[in-house]
Amino acid sequence: MKKLLYITFFSICTLLFVACGAYSFTGGSTGDAKTLQIDFFPNQAPLVEPSLSQRFTLDLQDLFTRQTNLTLTKSSGDLYFSGEITGYRITPMSASANQTAAQNRLTVTVNVRFENKLIEKDNFEKQFSFYSDFAATAQLIGGVQEAAFDEILERITQDIFNASVAKW
Repeated sequence: MKKLLYITFFSICTLLFVACGAYSFTGGSTGDAKTLQIDFFPNQAPLVEPSLSQRFTLDLQDLFTRQTNLTLTKSSGDLYFSGEITGYRITPMSASANQTAAQNRLTVTVNVRFENKLIEKDNFEKQFSFYSDFAATAQLIGGVQEAAFDEILERITQDIFNASVAKW
């Protein structure tokens, strides 16, 4: 009896895994795509932070290679990302009692063009944006800048992943 129960359980589990074969455990579906091309995203914002372009591009490449089985290529990728950083803005957010800013907000905006060479209806061009707040008394350098970039780029890259392969 136990043997029959184990066989039934194993069969059901196998069928479930096979039925969900087109999907990954991260929620992204890459279909028949095998390769991924992510071009360098130049910084074309009015205010330019020199390290942001390289950091964003590497973070996006890293996210896709970690969460999919796609192979990163320099050209002719089945999934192709290009675009540019269009916004890098620091604005005061909340005022203190003496009419000075208590917090500032860094906002980064990225324009992304996605091309799925296997399923053209999935193609899009969208802007993705996110922000990080920091104390007005702090300068946006060193650890404060790293923490802001970590928060912003994690959210933007995840939003791009969701829009392109997770279809959220």
